[in-house]
Amino acid sequence: MVGTSSILERQLSLLRGLTPHILIVASDRSPVRTGEIRVVADRIAGAGALGGLYTALMDAPTEQVLVIGCDMPFLDAPFLTYLMERGRDADAAVPRDARGRHPLCASYARRIAGHLHDCIMAGNLRVGDALLDLAVRELGPDELAPFNRDGRLLLNINTPDDYARARA
Repeated sequence: MVGTSSILERQLSLLRGLTPHILIVASDRSPVRTGEIRVVADRIAGAGALGGLYTALMDAPTEQVLVIGCDMPFLDAPFLTYLMERGRDADAAVPRDARGRHPLCASYARRIAGHLHDCIMAGNLRVGDALLDLAVRELGPDELAPFNRDGRLLLNINTPDDYARARA
């Protein structure tokens, strides 16, 4: 819980205000059950985050797909709207802060799904490596600043310290 809601509840509430097309990609062993939201299993088991991204692009009903990691509680509508706008004419729009790129909070064009599939089949499973041959619009710290006043916009909760920071 971050505040009074789970991260998933926070994200679904945010996304419902932005789009009628919400899709959760999970492993086939995932306990995620949301009722009204479509949950799909990874198309390629064992391909990690890149496999999840590939699945999202293949199963999304739109040509541009906003992808957000399940561990990012502080995203907001103005930022996600801006991210989508910046991604309209690129293969991907990816934010970058002092910690590096955040390819699991990005806008992607469906047309790159074949490229991602090729990377997976070649055993190259790092999302960052898959982006090397694509037209990526990077949103740097200066561009993120208006959306990231408290420094937590792109916080990923991966460790107990991250969780403590999120709850502070």
